[in-house]
Order: sequence, then C-alpha cells, then structure tokens
Amino acid sequence: MDRDQELRQKAQQEVEKYQMIVTSDPYRPTYHIAPPVGLINDPNGWIQWNGIYHLFYQWMPFGTEHGAKFWGHLSSTNLVDWKQEPIALTPSEWFDKDGCYSGSAISHDDQLHLFYTGNVKTNGVRETYQCLATSKDGIHFDKKGVQIELPNGFTAHFRDPKIWRENDKFYMVIGAQKEDNTGSVVWYESEDLQDWEYKGILADGFGYMWECPDFFSLDGQDVLLFSPQGLRAEGINYRNVYQSGYVIGNWKDHFTFGEFTELDRGFEFYAPQTTLDEKGRRLLFGWMGVPDQKEEYHPTKKHHWIHQLTLPRELEWKDGEICQKPVEELVELRDELIVHELGPIAKTIPRASEILLDEMTSEKGYITIFDYATIDFDKKNRTIKLTRPAFDTGEKEERVGIVENDINDIRIFLDHSSLEIFINGGELVFTSRMFANIHHATLEVQAQGQLSLWSLKQKF
Repeated sequence: MDRDQELRQKAQQEVEKYQMIVTSDPYRPTYHIAPPVGLINDPNGWIQWNGIYHLFYQWMPFGTEHGAKFWGHLSSTNLVDWKQEPIALTPSEWFDKDGCYSGSAISHDDQLHLFYTGNVKTNGVRETYQCLATSKDGIHFDKKGVQIELPNGFTAHFRDPKIWRENDKFYMVIGAQKEDNTGSVVWYESEDLQDWEYKGILADGFGYMWECPDFFSLDGQDVLLFSPQGLRAEGINYRNVYQSGYVIGNWKDHFTFGEFTELDRGFEFYAPQTTLDEKGRRLLFGWMGVPDQKEEYHPTKKHHWIHQLTLPRELEWKDGEICQKPVEELVELRDELIVHELGPIAKTIPRASEILLDEMTSEKGYITIFDYATIDFDKKNRTIKLTRPAFDTGEKEERVGIVENDINDIRIFLDHSSLEIFINGGELVFTSRMFANIHHATLEVQAQGQLSLWSLKQKF
C-alpha cells in the first residue's frame, strides 16, 4: 500500500470510529458544512465545473488541532444539498508531507486543475512549494508535483495560490511574508498553466502576513480579498485575532488601492474564497473560525470535531462597498413558516431557523437568541451590536458594525451552534459560533416590525 492509500484508509477509519460521537453532539450543525471528524478550516478549490459545484476544504481527520492537512471534497448541484466525495488530496509526497495547504481550482483543457501549497517541515525548518493536481472526472486527482518554488525576498510563509484566467492569460496571486517580516501578496503570469513567471509584489503595506488572497472584478471594481495577520484593534475594528477583508483598486501597470475594509463584523470568519458561477454570480464561502482564537475552548472538541463553514453568499457592489447576501437557493432550506406576526414577541423556536425582521419602525431594539446571543440595533446611530459570552471566561464580549444609512431589515440564519446575521440585504454581516445551553430555545424580539420565522430542513 502506498502512502496516499494508507492515509486515505486511516482517515476513513477515524470517520467510522467517531461517527456516532460526532453526530450525537447537540451542537452539530444541520445545514452548515462541518468535518465528518476532526478539524475543518479554509474553503479551497471553490468552483462550478461542468454544471456541478465543487467545494474542497482543509481537513485534519486525526484530531481537533491543526496539522498535516488533507483536502476534503463536497459537490452540489444546487448549493443546498451536498454530497461527500472521496478525499481529493492527502499529504503523501515529499513536497506536501506536512500538509496540503490552501489553494484554488481552475478548468483547462477539459480537466480540473487544483493549485495548492505543499508544506514541508524538516527539523523545525519550513519549506513551501506551490503544487498542482489534475482530474478528468472531478473526483480522482493526479498530483503533478511542484510548479513554483520560493522566490528571493520572502520567508517560507508563502502560500494559498488563487488562479484565474483573463484575456487568454493565466494569473496567480499568493499570500506572502517578506524577509522584513511584513505581509504582502505577489503575482505570477502564465500562458499555459505550466510555466509561471514571477511578476512581483501586487500589494503590501501592513501586518506581518497576508493569507488566502483572491483577486476578481465586481461590477467594474478590482477587488483584492485577503486575510492579514498582525493588525492591532482600532476602536470597533480589527477585534479578532486575525481579520479578513478587501481593498478596492485599479490594476493597470500596477495595483493602486484604497483602505482595507473588513468583510465580516462577527467573532468567527476567516479565509474566504470566491468563484464566478455559470449564472455570472460571484459566490463566496468562508471559514467560521479564526486561527489561534480560543479554539481550545470549543465544546465540540469532546465530540471529536471542530469548526464549520459559512453558508454560500453572493457578492454585490452597492453604494461603494461589497454586500454579501445569502444565495437565493437557500430558500429551499425553509421547511415550515412558524411565525408571521408583528413584534415584539417571545417564543420557543427550533434550533435551526431562519429569522427575518423587516418593516422595522422602532428606533432601538434587540433580539436575544437562546438567552445567549443578543443583537442590539440603534437606528439613530446606525449601529448593530452582537454580544455573547466569551468561550474561555464566560464574560460578555461584543462586536459592532455601522451601516451607511438606515437599518431596514435583519435576516438571521440560526443553526445548532452558529449565527449568520445579514443587515440590509448584506450591507453588514456578522458570522459567529454560539454554544448556548441546549435546553434554552427561546427567541425574544423587542422591536416593532414584521417578524417571519421558518424552521429549516436538516441536510447533514
């Protein structure tokens, strides 16, 4: 048995060994993507190929800590029902033995190409390689080995290639740390997806490392999406250990860009990746977690799993900023309309629900979920505040966002251990985990407005 087969077999044994423990966890999500066992983090290789959506993800099957990552794989025809596919990549070769780190997918010559970072550690010294695997059926992948080695001027923190095609050329951006220990994104160019020319630094300027870059055009705007590390908190901004966000710019001879904007105001959101689907939509998945941020306190660890992904979101450019709205297909999750009445109310609700509060007339108000998380809004100051207990101390912690104009509607996707909150159709978004007492299931709304609540179908 070769190393790849051995790792696949061991991973499957872990799934089978802990399946009952994992699925019995009351915090296990019913419609969000979570690992079959172990740890999930960055979404990878996000693409629609031959009509099928393919979503890969960083996966550690042998524990709930980070380690030598695999690429798990899911497919879907409708962004609601997901099929678990065979493992796409294992850390089986010399160039990726300590982890098949993050990357992206692209279609070329009727094949699906996965570009990823091979992580290698020898006696504590890190090496990094940008690698390729290809597939004719989208299920079985053949590793082609190292395509790009570390250029001069950078540390081995050089990873997460994102590929796209434009004007008959291929482009790649990679997150990097310069030798002076500052963060940046570099770019490469290729005619054929095989020979890559290093073109230099695309963007830099703050932090000590920029991870998971993504570059795309949105309604004529050039967008660089990335996750910088090393930003200090400034007022209501940069409150998590690490952030994810974007800059808007203009890429001609070089990329000039404006200020950095956080994409999500919640407690757990990182490493988002986008793709352009066959309907022309720019769709995003994110990781509902943050590296080095109280992971050891997640109660799901005793059930042998940790973390999950966000719901798929469509990006739109609106009033000078990126808006994220749940994809329209998610209405298929709705099972039964349980509440349709004017607030305020207090009701027992299902732990997997969609909540919509609109036609709001209150200047101030709040929504409390399961006596755990509270969403306060203040129309005069245009602020939304999310409060919950800290995982380690239990003391209240908060995240705050500000909308540009009025607060018109609040849409919430509630799962057994997560919240995704969309304000004004996605102008402002909060993504967070939530580990409420399993015996608490009360929704309290202190606000004047039309409240609709649907129970949601179980998909996992």
